[in-house]
Amino acid sequence: MALRIVTADERLSRAANKTTMALFGPSGVGKTTQLKTLPAAETICIDLEAGLKSVQDWRGDSIPVRCFEDAIDIACLIGGVNPAAGEHGVFSVAHYQHLATAHPDLVQLIAGKSIVFLDSITDLTRQAMAWAKTRPEAFSDKTGKPDTRGAYGLLAREVISLLKHLQHAPGKTTIMVGILEKVTDEFGKVTWQPQMEGSKAARELPGIVDQVVSMGLFSREAEKWRHDPERGTERRFVCQSGNSFALPAKDRSGRLDETEPADLAALLRKINATSTNQG
Repeated sequence: MALRIVTADERLSRAANKTTMALFGPSGVGKTTQLKTLPAAETICIDLEAGLKSVQDWRGDSIPVRCFEDAIDIACLIGGVNPAAGEHGVFSVAHYQHLATAHPDLVQLIAGKSIVFLDSITDLTRQAMAWAKTRPEAFSDKTGKPDTRGAYGLLAREVISLLKHLQHAPGKTTIMVGILEKVTDEFGKVTWQPQMEGSKAARELPGIVDQVVSMGLFSREAEKWRHDPERGTERRFVCQSGNSFALPAKDRSGRLDETEPADLAALLRKINATSTNQG
């Protein structure tokens, strides 16, 4: 095992202009439209839900992905080689070299991008579940019948592995978009939760990414914002954990207010600002 010291300057250089974010919001709130705020020449959209109608005039490049096996391959091309992978395993040298040889055009395209916009993580987990149900782990060793628990365990393991690989993609900001679902329990209490197949993947996602942001509709009351998903007219990002709206959020940068204007490019600039830029 090769051990080395990473200097402060090297660490800061790696972190500059790079973050990983999960952006959640209800269907139709305008999550995908945030793509249009990003620099088209620097952004690649991984389109898992064939849902780019709202941004048909966006001038950037996209890669349609319709099955989980393809999602794994695209993640390998984006994140490169995982040194901890087995010799012929997923994200190994052999895996990457095979893909790079077969798709040199994709390697060149991805190399020129600094932002990866994955739309959506909700559909990624649906594709992963469809894939997991076909694997040997999804069937009982004794009876040969489908084993739902085994399928969910496999889904969680593979999705988390893919997301962590994207997190470590060198020099790339990764934004993972997902649906935020309103859930009402038997006592009438309302919570907002990421809509994903498999509770384990949903629980672990906030620990993988640097930022969790919830997008919603708000109304202005005096000097405060009120979460108003039915009648609100102002779109805002909720960015801090423990926020007064009880929406999923996390800010590892420490630079964001409780809510921010719904402008993804501006949000990234604020997250990545250096102490010198902040004055």
